[in-house]
Amino acid sequence: MRGIAVAAIALTSVLSMAACAKDNGGSSSGSANNNASGGCKLADKPPVAGAGTSSSSAGEKVDGSALKVGLAYDIGGRGDASFNDSAAAGLDKAKADFGVAEVKELTAAPNEAEDAKQTRLRQLASEGFNPIIGVGFAYAESLKVVAPEFPNVKFAIVDGAVDGAANVTPLVFAEEEGSFLAGVIAAYQSKSCHVGFVGGVKIPLIQKFDAGFEQGAKAAAPEIKIEKKYLTPAGDFTGFQEPTKGQEAAKGQIEAGADVLYHAAGASGKGVFSAAKSANVKAIGVDSDQYHQTTVADSKDVIVSSMLKRVDVAVYDFVKAVAKNDLANFPKVFDLKVDGVGYSTSGDKIDDNLKQVLDGYKSQIIEGKIKVTDKPSS
Repeated sequence: MRGIAVAAIALTSVLSMAACAKDNGGSSSGSANNNASGGCKLADKPPVAGAGTSSSSAGEKVDGSALKVGLAYDIGGRGDASFNDSAAAGLDKAKADFGVAEVKELTAAPNEAEDAKQTRLRQLASEGFNPIIGVGFAYAESLKVVAPEFPNVKFAIVDGAVDGAANVTPLVFAEEEGSFLAGVIAAYQSKSCHVGFVGGVKIPLIQKFDAGFEQGAKAAAPEIKIEKKYLTPAGDFTGFQEPTKGQEAAKGQIEAGADVLYHAAGASGKGVFSAAKSANVKAIGVDSDQYHQTTVADSKDVIVSSMLKRVDVAVYDFVKAVAKNDLANFPKVFDLKVDGVGYSTSGDKIDDNLKQVLDGYKSQIIEGKIKVTDKPSS
C-alpha cells in the first residue's frame, strides 16, 4: 500500500507538472508559480487593455523623386546586423516607396577623429544631398558645426539632438520601453531564472537598454538574477565592433548560470549569439529583427526575439516628411505608442500565452500605469 501511495503521489506530481507546462506554453505562465522547466516564479499576468498603437509610416502616396538622400552611418555601417542595418532598411523602403532620385551612404571608422565626421557630412551636403541623416549620437558635435554652414539642408540625427539648430531633426527612441518587453521575454524563456545583459559601451544611451531590461525581467519574475557586462568604458566605442569581446562576455555570463542573453552591442552582438549557440542557451537580439540577419544566420535558432528599435521607421518617416515638406507633426519620441520600439516574433519562439503577457505590459506602459526608467539600478 505504501508503494502504491508513493506511486500515486509521483503520478499526481507528473500530471501537475504537465498541466503547468500546458498552461505555460512550454515556457510562459499566467500566474505566480514556477514554470514547468524549473524556471522563475512568475508574477501574475498584467491585464490586457484596449490601447492601440499607430504607425506614421502607413498611408498616402508621397513623391520623393526630387530628393537625394544622404546617410552617414555610425561604425559598422550597412551589414552590422543591428543598428545601421535598421537605418539602411528604412532608407531602402523610402527609396522604393517614394521614388527617391538618389541615395549615398558613407560609414564612420572606429575611434575616428571628430573632423572626419564633419568632412563626411560636408561632402554629402556639398554634393547636393538633402536630406542628410547622421546615424548615431556620435554625429551631434559635428552637426553643431556643419548644419549652420548649410541652412537649406534638412539634417536629422538618430539618438541625438542639436540645440538651437532649426534644420536638425532629432530621431530619438524609448529604448527602455522596448527593452522592458525584452526583459519580460527573458524571464519567461529562462529555465534557470538567471539572465544576462551585454552592453557595447557604458554610456547613457546603452544604459537605457540595461535599465528597461532589468525592470521588465524583475516585473515578470521578481526573484530573477541578472548578469551585466559592458565591453568598453565610455569614450571607447570599439565595444560596438568587437565580436570576440562579446563572445567572451557572454561565455562568462553563461558560466555564471545565465541561460537567456540580451545584447545592446552592435556588431559585437555576433559574438554573443555565437556563445549562446555553442552553449545551447537562448539570446535576444536588438534594433533589427536579428533572426533574419544574414550575418548571424548560423545562430538564428537560439534567437528567441529581438527588441525592435525602429530606426527604419524613423528614417522612413523623416524622408517622407521632408518629401511632403511637413515636419510639424513629426514624433518627438519614437516609443511604444507610435510603434517606435517593440519586439519580434520570428522563429515562433514567442507563444500566444507570452504574447498576451507582453500585450498586457505594453498596454500598461502606453497608458502610463507602468513608468519605465531609463537608468539601471547598478
